[in-house]
Amino acid sequence: MLTGSLRNQIDRVWDAFWSGGIANPLEVIEQITYLLFVRRLDDIQSREDDRARLLRRPVERQVFPEDGGELLRWSRFKNLEPGEMYEVVSNGVFRFLRTLGEGSTYSQHMKDARFTIPTPALLSRVVDMLDKVPMDNRDTNGDLYEYMLSKIATSGHNGQFRTPRHVIQLMVEMAAPAPRDEICDPACGTAGFLVAAGEYVRDRHPEALVDREQNRHFNESMFHGYDFDSTMLRIGSMNMLLHGVEQPDIRYRDSLSDGASDEAELYSLILANPPFAGSLDYESVARDLQQVVKTKKTELLFLALFLRLLKVGGRAAVIVPDGVLFGSTKAHKELRRTLVEDHKLDGVVKLPSGVFKPYAGVSTAILLFTKTGVGGTEDVWFYEVTADGWSLDDKRAPLLDAEKLGPRPASPLADGEHARNNLPDALARWFERDGDEKKRERTEQSFCVPKADVVAAGYDLSLNRYKEVVHEEVEYRPPLEIIAELEQLETEIAQGLADLKAMLA
Repeated sequence: MLTGSLRNQIDRVWDAFWSGGIANPLEVIEQITYLLFVRRLDDIQSREDDRARLLRRPVERQVFPEDGGELLRWSRFKNLEPGEMYEVVSNGVFRFLRTLGEGSTYSQHMKDARFTIPTPALLSRVVDMLDKVPMDNRDTNGDLYEYMLSKIATSGHNGQFRTPRHVIQLMVEMAAPAPRDEICDPACGTAGFLVAAGEYVRDRHPEALVDREQNRHFNESMFHGYDFDSTMLRIGSMNMLLHGVEQPDIRYRDSLSDGASDEAELYSLILANPPFAGSLDYESVARDLQQVVKTKKTELLFLALFLRLLKVGGRAAVIVPDGVLFGSTKAHKELRRTLVEDHKLDGVVKLPSGVFKPYAGVSTAILLFTKTGVGGTEDVWFYEVTADGWSLDDKRAPLLDAEKLGPRPASPLADGEHARNNLPDALARWFERDGDEKKRERTEQSFCVPKADVVAAGYDLSLNRYKEVVHEEVEYRPPLEIIAELEQLETEIAQGLADLKAMLA
């Protein structure tokens, strides 16, 4: 968790950009990303220099060019006068970033790096502020960048790129990434799902990172993300780097196009909340996806893509709009049939419609399934999240203290607090879906539905299709008793009126 003072430092950096004339929050993040990247490169170079001196051998990895590269290092230019610093950064550092050597995933995303800080005074001020931010702790680095990314959402600009962190954490906890997984997000944005998966593996399987081969896998081949927004690729890559993943596979790619057809059956876990824009050009869609589902609907095409990308035995936790669960078109029904009959549909978690406010009020759900190719669905587990810990209006204010938020809160919830945060309960019940959950009635918050019932309902996967409403039993009085009481009341009213007339006479 970031301290209040560190948050204040970041807020001051943010305010400096705004007062300096950069009002687009995405541009602010991008410029900060470049500067943090240069600082990170300087740290790497310093570590290599120290190692070379200690071992009394030449530097093995020369990050900055030997000829004139010393001036491009953060530790050097941060001490220059504003005008000189501006010249070095704009004409030297950014030229270096755009020609960064091959072999690094970051080099691909820096080739079109643009320096847009308008004045030497603003650059000097920002560099001075960022230099005071501690960057020697991976957890702090990651939290720092996540805090900055949260400002994209709270500013009301480009918030569509961010899935709420607690929802991501719930999905990752349910999917339970393992050290040998190959994890993919085909619409990675700021890489929130990949970051959370990496943190989960670090926390739950720390021994895996001690093994040399496993450590290499974690840093170079475990995480894969695609996006067709170059700014998001830079931000996502930096997010991974600051969370301690050295070489994530973050690439430019239109996941639904023919250009992605060589990725079939490569991944063991998919975590995603892809953009559901409605329809797209049918001609641009990969032909093998069209064979799975003939549609222009991106939400259906992405589901077909997930099935194609997964290895047999691979699993997925993905967000879909509610229409996927009950849509009546042939494509909707066929895709749901495929999930139920040809693979193993594990669960459906209905999310409240305010989860993505203030940017969208659309109702969504989490689909959890395993690719088998031979069926395997027995019971489908349903859970209805009615509260995720935050208000469901445009403000999205927390309803509980910070230590009681999220799917694994630091402090246990007291009686009555479940009504404000269902996520811990949803997670606990998920792991009981093959046990006690099967005994629950369909009137409860979660329950299991046998495959036969799903088939009989035309593969409808909406929770309300199966949930039963409890009707309170009301004890009615006998009609004759009620009539007698009304007659008595009528007599009393008549007597009262008669008495009143007598008084007035």
